[in-house]
Amino acid sequence: MEVRHKATRIRLFSFNTPQMRAFHMSWFAFLLCFFAWFGIAPLMAVVREELSLTPAQVGNTMIASVAITILARLLIGWMCDRYGPRRTYTGLLVLGALPVMGIGFAQSYESFLLFRLAIGAIGASFVITQYHTSIMFAPNCVGTANATTAGWGNLGGGVTQMVMPLLLAGLLLTGCGTFWGWRLCMFLAGVICLLTGVAYYLLTRDAPEGDFAELRAAGKMDDASRTRNSFLAACKDLRVWALFVVYGACFGIELTINNIAALYFADYFDLGIKAAGIAAGLFGLMNLFARTLGGYFGDWAGIRWGLRGRVLWLALALLGEGLALSLFSQMVYLPAAIAILILFSLFVQMSEGATFSVVPFINKKALGSVAGIVGAGGNAGAVAAGFLFKGSIAWPEALLILGLGVTVCAILPLLVRFSPDDETAAKRELEARLREQDDLEAVPA
Repeated sequence: MEVRHKATRIRLFSFNTPQMRAFHMSWFAFLLCFFAWFGIAPLMAVVREELSLTPAQVGNTMIASVAITILARLLIGWMCDRYGPRRTYTGLLVLGALPVMGIGFAQSYESFLLFRLAIGAIGASFVITQYHTSIMFAPNCVGTANATTAGWGNLGGGVTQMVMPLLLAGLLLTGCGTFWGWRLCMFLAGVICLLTGVAYYLLTRDAPEGDFAELRAAGKMDDASRTRNSFLAACKDLRVWALFVVYGACFGIELTINNIAALYFADYFDLGIKAAGIAAGLFGLMNLFARTLGGYFGDWAGIRWGLRGRVLWLALALLGEGLALSLFSQMVYLPAAIAILILFSLFVQMSEGATFSVVPFINKKALGSVAGIVGAGGNAGAVAAGFLFKGSIAWPEALLILGLGVTVCAILPLLVRFSPDDETAAKRELEARLREQDDLEAVPA
């Protein structure tokens, strides 16, 4: 899919162009989805007591929260290719809000597990966010755009760790009690997602020149029927599966930490629910800039050394992540643990940004399917990691195993190779976008 008028700059404080509206709406929508997705995690100490959940049952809810997202991301990637990101995001936000609000009706482990499973589908929002910015921004800044929108969206993981306990405390002061308190917290999160879905439809468009339906009608885009083969093309590419595992080793680990961090600090460092939430929230708040750095350095390496440079930077960032996680698992003093957690957070999020500075160059005709498969890898990694936290293994030992596994996975980016023709095509596209007289930012809104 060839898209014209891609933006060559990120005008951060602009909302006037379709490119920047897509940029801001996509990260904000993803932040809210992430907030709703993991909104229950910092409240699990309360839920665990109320529903009398066993450690194994807590582990099962963690796995359920990320398992369904694997299938959802695979489907969403194809839907973006076929229907466009605008309609796909709207539908996901509106439908995804229902189980977020509905979890407040859970009265048993079984019903809570089912709602937690259904909520996981909203995690597919990441794929749409990356897809939308990938078709809106030129090669010189697409990695930075992808990383920033995803990183600011991932802030939802840190924000929810801090906000949900405070929101619950505020509701308890009104006298509603813990039974209604955590339920109202999730209901509010669902309502906000629903409203954001409506806003996304009203404020964005699929591509710089218009919606996919309009472009296909005008003959500027392939017919929708051709998208049916995009998924098969992506599945046949070994590079896609290498990135699938790589993303599982970075985003999958981030999802796991988001699920366990509050309980980890509460159980192993004797912190209360508020203090544990704040400590855990520091991990997610690094998304404010860390993932952007990963994408920025990916773009810089790409301009300097071509597509191969992007891949080598990804391998280096993943290696740093594995070593930092292994070190964090051995921390027994709170200040040192928090310091290493922040270092680990820096590398894990840079690895994520670096991954999606490579994804847009794998197969432009199957961009949605590639993004969907790679994105699903993150959740597959989280599911695999989740099994370590539902058995008899101590959590520090489980984290060490994960750290060593990530370190080994750092060799996988070397399997992502590009031909000389790919390198030449990427260079020519960059030069063409920079030469365009009708710059993307000048396209009327």
